[in-house]
Amino acid sequence: MAEQAQAFLDRYEAEFAELEKKANLAAWQAANTGKKEDFQASAEAALALRRFHSDPNRWAEVRRLLDSRRELPQELARSLELAELAYRANQLPEETLRRLVEASTEIEQALSTYRAKLHGREYSNNELLEMLRQENDSQKRQQIWEALKQVGGVIGPKLVALAELRNQAAQKLGYKNFWYMQMHLQEHDPAELEKIFDELERLTRGPFTKMKAQLDAELCQRFGCRPEELRPWHYDNPFFQAPPPSPKVDPDEFFRSKTKEEIVEIARRYFADVGLPVDEILRRSDLYERPGKDQHAFCTHIDRRGDVRTLCNVKPTAEWMAVVLHELGHGVYELGLGPELRYTLRQPAHAFTTEAVAMLFGAKALAPDFLVQYAQAAPERVRATADALAEQRRREQLIFCRWTLVMFHFEKALYENPQQDLNRLWWDLVERYQQLRRPEGRSQPDWAAKPHFTSAPVYYHNYMLGELLAAQLRHAAARYQLAEEAGQPTAAAAAGSIQSGPSVQGGTGRSALSNTRLGQFLRQRVFAPGALWQWPEFVRRATGEELSARYFAQELAAP
Repeated sequence: MAEQAQAFLDRYEAEFAELEKKANLAAWQAANTGKKEDFQASAEAALALRRFHSDPNRWAEVRRLLDSRRELPQELARSLELAELAYRANQLPEETLRRLVEASTEIEQALSTYRAKLHGREYSNNELLEMLRQENDSQKRQQIWEALKQVGGVIGPKLVALAELRNQAAQKLGYKNFWYMQMHLQEHDPAELEKIFDELERLTRGPFTKMKAQLDAELCQRFGCRPEELRPWHYDNPFFQAPPPSPKVDPDEFFRSKTKEEIVEIARRYFADVGLPVDEILRRSDLYERPGKDQHAFCTHIDRRGDVRTLCNVKPTAEWMAVVLHELGHGVYELGLGPELRYTLRQPAHAFTTEAVAMLFGAKALAPDFLVQYAQAAPERVRATADALAEQRRREQLIFCRWTLVMFHFEKALYENPQQDLNRLWWDLVERYQQLRRPEGRSQPDWAAKPHFTSAPVYYHNYMLGELLAAQLRHAAARYQLAEEAGQPTAAAAAGSIQSGPSVQGGTGRSALSNTRLGQFLRQRVFAPGALWQWPEFVRRATGEELSARYFAQELAAP
């Protein structure tokens, strides 16, 4: 049976690798040019990959082999499990697959190339966000905020139609709807995931309410208004998924004097010191703004053999410093995958485990030690702002957590009934979880301005799981370092036998954890295994315990 599994996987992976590389290259080209013909080529390549996985005979063969999984080595059994999921997702008529790909690609192109209009002029997202940060007039802020939402009105109806199409496809495959199908295909238990998010809501409700009251007081002072007059456009981020600058410290002060090239160089030097060099990634990447180019950021592994690239639109801001570190975090994970792994296993253990690593590195942008050593900030200024930076980091985590609750519940409800009043649902959830007041009389598909509904559907929960794991990894890495320094086997540290270690508080820099130890820990415990284990087992092996919100909650504890 092992010989049969080996033979099947050899054939499968050879064809899969060729098709996936073509699809990844085509998607990269489309994101960089924004040209219609490139998006069409990307759609065709994506369709070819889905068509490959729609073969019912091969799906039947995978399931037959998996019936004997207990007789197979772990690498073969796990490779077959992942192949089975890919085949299961695509057991649809070719016409349905084509409609899914084409509808998604059409919306992605609109999101990528759309430029909002304000006072008769077109603006990029970066330009509008900068205007929002600088503007103190509430009426003008509202106009900028509404411009950032304009794309939602363009694609909202298309997204509803796409949700209907995705549901129809999921029901053909035997699932209640697309949301539940994605839960299964991502190897999540929906009930367990809902428990985690319910726990997060309870753990963060009080701290968030207290923090937001202080934040609102600061905003009222800035804008000369009463708390009840505050609206979403007063919070800088158009979705309130990140905090406005603190009146005590503006993180941008450490980066605004840099060039965009220097922001990238800072990240390059940092990763080199961690022992996870990114020179080859940067050489292949597209890092700066250009007309027609995708306005967001992502990392892609073209061939699972080391061709790792990032797309960014770098500006000299703290946010873009964090984004560059985040995307390169994805990249070093991809480069660190065990080279001996089978092609199917040469990927992160799960979508949220790569997000965890990316978030772990992205958090360094506000770390005092990072600011001094890499951004070359004045040490006395960093010392003076250390507490304010830690509080800003805490705000960032609380705000992001509550934002993910909106996304999690909205997307679940979207696929349960795409024809409901989604505009009202969106603001109901925003008011409940983010405690923002909805704009009076507004009924626009503001939710549709978020690109993840198209490009990464039913995915946002993985960002929050990533934050939970990032906190857990910081503490596991601290135990690892302590064991190394004590001359104990690192396996003992990973198993949690050492219960205390260097202080690590949310990546704020109050940590004795060295760069090199962090790199060693990640290479050995996180990167090398690839997707050899399902994520619960992977997390236990990497950190010594099951995934928990405990460390995340500890990092949110007020000083």
